[in-house]
Amino acid sequence: MMNLLIHKWNTFHGWRRRRKLILKKVWQSEKFFVYCNYYKQQKTNPIIMDLSAIKSKLNALQSAGQKKEKVDYTKVLWKPKSVGKYQIRFIPSILDKKNPFREVFIHYSIGKFPIYALTNWGEVDPIVEFAKKLRAGEYDKENSALAKKLDSKVRIFAPVIVRGEEEKGVRLWEFGKEIYTQLLGIAADDDYGDFTDINEGRDFTIEAVMADQMGRQSIKCSLRIKPKTTPASPDANVIEKWLVEQPDILSVQRKYSFEDLKGVLENFLNPETEEEAVTTATVDDDEEPATKNYSAPKAKTTKAGQFEDLFNDEETK
Repeated sequence: MMNLLIHKWNTFHGWRRRRKLILKKVWQSEKFFVYCNYYKQQKTNPIIMDLSAIKSKLNALQSAGQKKEKVDYTKVLWKPKSVGKYQIRFIPSILDKKNPFREVFIHYSIGKFPIYALTNWGEVDPIVEFAKKLRAGEYDKENSALAKKLDSKVRIFAPVIVRGEEEKGVRLWEFGKEIYTQLLGIAADDDYGDFTDINEGRDFTIEAVMADQMGRQSIKCSLRIKPKTTPASPDANVIEKWLVEQPDILSVQRKYSFEDLKGVLENFLNPETEEEAVTTATVDDDEEPATKNYSAPKAKTTKAGQFEDLFNDEETK
C-alpha cells in the first residue's frame, strides 16, 4: 500500500515538473510572443475583414463574364441627324423639377473613347485629382497644358419631346456651352420665363446646318423659342407618362472604377511610343467632339513621378 502511494506521488510531481518545462519552453518561444502581440492588437485595434469590399469584388468578377444588354441609344438620346428644322419641347426633369438641365463631365482627352468622370457619381476621380496636382505650386507651362488636356469637359443633357415623334417618348438632347448659355438667358428673361411649364410652356425650333468645325464639316444647331405658349400635350395621361418615364444618361454609360481610371491615366502618361498617344478633343459648340491626335508628353519621367507621388500619398493616408 505504501509503495503504491509513493508511486502515485512521484507520478503526480513528475507530471508537474514536465508541465513546467513545457510551459517554460512555450513562453520563451518566438511564436508565443507573436501570438500575444496579435491578441493584444485585436483587443485594442481589431483587424476586421472588409466584407463590403469583398462582395463588390465578387460581383465585379461574376458580372465580368456576363454579356451586357446592348443599349439602344436612339431611345435614350436625340440629336438632329440631317440638315433641317425640328420642333422640340423641354420637359421638367424627373431628377430635378426645378432645373431641366443636367451637367455631366466627360474625359475626351485621355483614351480612345469618351470616359464619364467619377465625379458625376459623387466619387473621387484620379484624373481630376492628377490635373489638380499639376496646377498646384508654381506655374509651369507644360504642366498647365497637360492639366487642361486632362480636364473633364461639361456636356448638358435635357429631357425633350420631338414634335412629330411624340410616340417615342422623352429622350435626352445633348448640347454644349453655346446652346446652354442661350437657354439659360431665355429662362432668365421675364418675357419667357419657365418654358418647361406643362400647361403654358413654349416649344423651340431647332435649325441644323452644315458648318466647318475644327476643320471638318458637321451639323451645327441654333435655336429659336416660339412666341406662343401651348400645353405640352392635350392628353393628361401622355403628360403624366412623360414626367415619370425618362432615361438617365448615367445609368446607360459605363462607370469606370477608381483603379480602372488610374490605369487609363498611367497608360496615357507612359505610352509605349509617342505615336500611340491618340486622344479625343472636345469643342465648345453643340456637336460631338472631334477626334484629334496629340503627341505624348515630353517629360515622361516627371509626369510619371508626379503620378506615383500622388497615388502613393493617397494610399498612405
